[in-house]
Amino acid sequence: MAKKVLIGMSGGVDSTVSTLLLKEQGYEVEGVYMKLHSKPGYHEIHQVRAQKAADFAGVKLHILDLQEKFNEKVFTPFIETYKEGKTPNPCALCNRNIKFGEMVAFADTVGADFIATGHYIRHDGKYLLQAHDDTKDQSYFLFYIDPKLVPRLLFPLGERQKHDIKTFAAGVKGLESFASQSESSEICFVETTYVDVLKPYVAVDQEGDVLDLAGKVVGKHKGYMHYTIGKRKGFTVHGAHDPHFVVEIRPETNQIVVGTREALECRSVRLENINMFDERSHFECEVKLRYRTTAVKCRVVIEGDTALVELDEPVLGVASGQAGVFYEGEKLLGGGWIV
Repeated sequence: MAKKVLIGMSGGVDSTVSTLLLKEQGYEVEGVYMKLHSKPGYHEIHQVRAQKAADFAGVKLHILDLQEKFNEKVFTPFIETYKEGKTPNPCALCNRNIKFGEMVAFADTVGADFIATGHYIRHDGKYLLQAHDDTKDQSYFLFYIDPKLVPRLLFPLGERQKHDIKTFAAGVKGLESFASQSESSEICFVETTYVDVLKPYVAVDQEGDVLDLAGKVVGKHKGYMHYTIGKRKGFTVHGAHDPHFVVEIRPETNQIVVGTREALECRSVRLENINMFDERSHFECEVKLRYRTTAVKCRVVIEGDTALVELDEPVLGVASGQAGVFYEGEKLLGGGWIV
């Protein structure tokens, strides 16, 4: 009997082609479309696309309403993290709690042996591995999933290139429209800017003081939630000749602290809520401190649920609330949340 797979279907080209590839490989495939948020018009479009893709592939599509869980586990923490003056990473929370949390629980109710998604990532049975297409690699956002799940995961696109997926879809009669779809936004519930998402829930536009490193008021800003560490625009600094960057956010007083580029340099980072696929507590590796950054060599000491990361070279703009993810070559070792 063929092994059964439940695949997350968004109506996009990646999950659609993944579904077809799994069927070609002989799996019994069922799909699930997850309703996660209430962005106007979003599900009316994407659920129809997912159903069209499922019908084309000849698979049953389940509709899973997870809006309440998404609000509790992803959206509310997103709002609260900004209120705390930090920079959230909602995709990593969504992957742990929703796509590889609630979806896995649902997979068990339908008797699925495996769970699949259209993520660009691979694994070897224990460790997650970076995708062959390094421009699409999504391993950074999956560092927080339960390591015990890895043997049950299937990622049909992990060894493929994005342009090949679009070419494949364009060459299949009936899938041409999927190949020409625009790329989905990095954060699915953000349509314009994250500030627009925050405005209905918190008072974003509250003018405050800009401080220099000595604590002197040197200008004004338009509200601390408009800023993340490393930002260099949207505030005034009187009498400055060199570019100034946000180096600290003080939500309790609605102040931001700015300094020159050198003040952004960070040589050590502390992480909390560590999630590891590896058993070591003292090791050398590379760490990526934001998604679109280059990993740097480091030394890691893990004690309990926290880790101290000593960097071999300074990194600019390390932001509390983002993820620090450990790599050994293409292998993802684990990671945690920047304090």
